[in-house]
Amino acid sequence: MPKEKIVLAYSGGLDTSIILTWLKENYDAEIIAADADVGQDDDFAAIEKKAFATGADKCYILDLKDEFVEGYIWPVVKAGAAYEDDYLLGTSMARPLIAEKLVEIARKEGAKYISHGATGKGNDQVRFEATIHALDPSIKIIAPWRIWDFRSREDLLAYAAAHNIPVEQSAEKIYSRDQNLWHISHEGGNLESPWNEHRDDVHVMSVPIEQAPDDPAFVEIEFEKGVPVAIDGERLPAAALLTALNKIGGVHGVGTIDIVENRLVGMKSRGVYETPGGTIIMNAHKALEKLVLDRETLYEKGQIARRYAQIVYDGRWFTPLREAIDAFVDKTQEVVTGTVRMELYKGNALAAASKAPASLYSEEFATFGEDEVYNQKDAEGFINLFSLSMKIRAIQKRQG
Repeated sequence: MPKEKIVLAYSGGLDTSIILTWLKENYDAEIIAADADVGQDDDFAAIEKKAFATGADKCYILDLKDEFVEGYIWPVVKAGAAYEDDYLLGTSMARPLIAEKLVEIARKEGAKYISHGATGKGNDQVRFEATIHALDPSIKIIAPWRIWDFRSREDLLAYAAAHNIPVEQSAEKIYSRDQNLWHISHEGGNLESPWNEHRDDVHVMSVPIEQAPDDPAFVEIEFEKGVPVAIDGERLPAAALLTALNKIGGVHGVGTIDIVENRLVGMKSRGVYETPGGTIIMNAHKALEKLVLDRETLYEKGQIARRYAQIVYDGRWFTPLREAIDAFVDKTQEVVTGTVRMELYKGNALAAASKAPASLYSEEFATFGEDEVYNQKDAEGFINLFSLSMKIRAIQKRQG
């Protein structure tokens, strides 16, 4: 009989390097490694070579950068979603795309199993597996962190040494990192105590604020229907635009946050996230929406943004609710076309100016000078009606 096949979500990092060899030792199966290029700074030729050297029977290297930006990042930008008002969902957005491709490979290869390196304490196990269940419930999951005897990354380092598996991590530098075009996350090591300040050596995509230039920089972001399309008047493909903004923002220390968040599985975790280009885009998008959306729509969209963030964070990308919210968001974005000038300075990305064809801002109405379009006497009747319920309540309290 032919061997069973296992598709492994493989990055060549500590966890999945160990898992590949461990699967080979513990399962009589062909191991198909699949590494997704979503913009991380990796040597994919070296990763492929390492996969074969440590037991893989086949290896896929998938270039998903454009699909990631256009199909996942831009919908989140248009929604204005940030989990718990801070986290810009870099890892959360990438996982359903990667899981979708794992399912496609499993179907192509006739594999009944998909394996991943997410721990039993984290969110990624949910994101991977919820997506797999949504797309192909017949596929079975192998999650080594939930079944093997290893209990720490120190255990993995010992296993790697015993099996001659090359890894970059060490006992001194043991951050768990995830990088893509949108961000890089850092967890573990000295970050596990929220009383420890994160060290400068954590920075990868941006400089510490203290090392940022003393002079601000200005950059203009042009949007079409909520999607950024140009920087300083130059139109760029999606991935190239985000890459350029990452470099600009990184120089000025933009987009680094150090937060404690509530994981889906019930515990709190501490992480440092660097999202330089994404922070510029999100702040610019928010400023443009304030210029073109009316008060009621802007309020409802804010409510939707929080819900959307939770859906993405929880790994529920492939759900009718997310698709329905996208339809609402897309309707609001029909007028979100314009340009925002952003000032970058010492970790900040602030909207300095904005303009839009559908701007609802009217200088004639807003001016403190003389105008001919607004009769200030009209405000009296409005205030009387607006405060009527408060007036009635005051009368009742006085009479009672």
